[in-house]
Amino acid sequence: MKYLKGIAFSIIVGMLSSCGGVGSGEVENHWPHAGITYEIFIQSFYDSDGDGIGDINGVIKKLDHVKELGANAIWFMPIMPSPTYHKYDVTDYKEIHPDYGTLEDFKNLIKEAHKRDIKIVIDMIINHTSTEHPWFIESKKGRDNPYRDYYVWAQKDTIADFINKKTITLDSDNIRQWHDPGFGEDYYYGFFWGGMPDLNFDNPKVREEIYDIGRFWLEEVGVDGFRLDAAKHIFPDDRPEDNHAFWKEFRDKMTAIKPDIYLVGEVYDRKEIVAPYLPGLPALFNFDFHYTLIEAYRKGDGMLLAKKQKEVLDFYQGITKDFIDATFSSNHDQERLLNSLDENPKKLKQAIAILMTMPGAPYLYYGEEIGMLGKKPDEHIREPFLWDLKNNDKGRTRWIEPEYSTDETVTPLAIQKSMSTSYFNHYKEIIKLRNSNRALALGDLNLYEGDLETQVMAYFRDYKNQSLFVVHNIGDTEVSLNLPNEYDHFLHSLGTAKIDEGKLILAAYSSAVLK
Repeated sequence: MKYLKGIAFSIIVGMLSSCGGVGSGEVENHWPHAGITYEIFIQSFYDSDGDGIGDINGVIKKLDHVKELGANAIWFMPIMPSPTYHKYDVTDYKEIHPDYGTLEDFKNLIKEAHKRDIKIVIDMIINHTSTEHPWFIESKKGRDNPYRDYYVWAQKDTIADFINKKTITLDSDNIRQWHDPGFGEDYYYGFFWGGMPDLNFDNPKVREEIYDIGRFWLEEVGVDGFRLDAAKHIFPDDRPEDNHAFWKEFRDKMTAIKPDIYLVGEVYDRKEIVAPYLPGLPALFNFDFHYTLIEAYRKGDGMLLAKKQKEVLDFYQGITKDFIDATFSSNHDQERLLNSLDENPKKLKQAIAILMTMPGAPYLYYGEEIGMLGKKPDEHIREPFLWDLKNNDKGRTRWIEPEYSTDETVTPLAIQKSMSTSYFNHYKEIIKLRNSNRALALGDLNLYEGDLETQVMAYFRDYKNQSLFVVHNIGDTEVSLNLPNEYDHFLHSLGTAKIDEGKLILAAYSSAVLK
């Protein structure tokens, strides 16, 4: 429990009301454009039946945790049958992995979530399948098999120059993409690894299969949207226009089924590559936000993130006015945020304050709200959630022995709930602040142009006739700055913040929101 001891943060919360024109005062649901989505890996979340593996009924038992935290939606990592623990290689697109439960369980989960005004988004993995998918098993049988063209096959001699090509990208360190099935002269293409053969989207039959799968989950099961995995790799990197066109077609097909469907894409790249996907995928993950947030702390450069975010938003506006900026501070592919921030509790608390006071539709990764830890390999970024002290924690999963998030390093949720300075209570409070003030949730981002010390991040959030001034000291020494005229009342502060003769004084890793 060492990460919570000695954290004496003073939290000064102003009136969460409409006085001063800062917002409605009421907690509002701004999803999808500015609401908060909570990412869950069911395997590690809550075990309802004692087999050591998290399950759908376990999530139902903990929906009130998501509601209490203040999240408006849940994104589930893959839930379909698969031979791997992570389930990003699907064997049946219209079923639930048996470890997790049944389709009826999942329909019940959706019903219970909707009762709590929580939307449900599922991971849709259509770039590739498992080698154990019936389509691929048939495809391997020969060139004349009707499923052969569901995948990308080539004769060995035609791809000789590419077989041993070492391709490393931001989202894959795989050293080869062409794979030998163990017979004959034909190889198949699998961008991520040999166990994940890529589907052939030049084949209209494949596209129709995918649209039918989407229809199944929207109409027959009732999900609210999809997170589209590996969206950049539907076609190879040298065919970006084909990728963009496919996602426009996909969006048209899905909105014909569910006009208000939510689609968020994983395009793991810089903004110039990401932005052209917006017409097809109206929400896209902002990887720049995650990496620049961490870089800002490492460099002690306060305005680095604010300038980057302004640059990204302005660039996206040039593509379309109708986009959702899916910001995040960590996820299932990145080192846990607390590890990325040198296991410094003050940095973690401030990082979530930065996320929640910036524009966008923030994503939270399960366990971040209790300060869970984790480093690569990926299994150890996805360790079991700690609900209570081990002897009392009947729902803690046991599918993996944790290396980082243990009772010795992380204070379980049940204990944190009773601690006023805990991570959990801080997350709840900063989320409530955002959801109670439209300027924070919906406002434009405008950078502070005055003189600042290097470690200071300062910006305005402006919505209609409302304006807030947000300042973060991301360094380890005290700073001060001259306040803009009229911004002289605290709406919220984290750490030690005070106003003295027109100056805002912030202690190390302290933040303030002023009205």
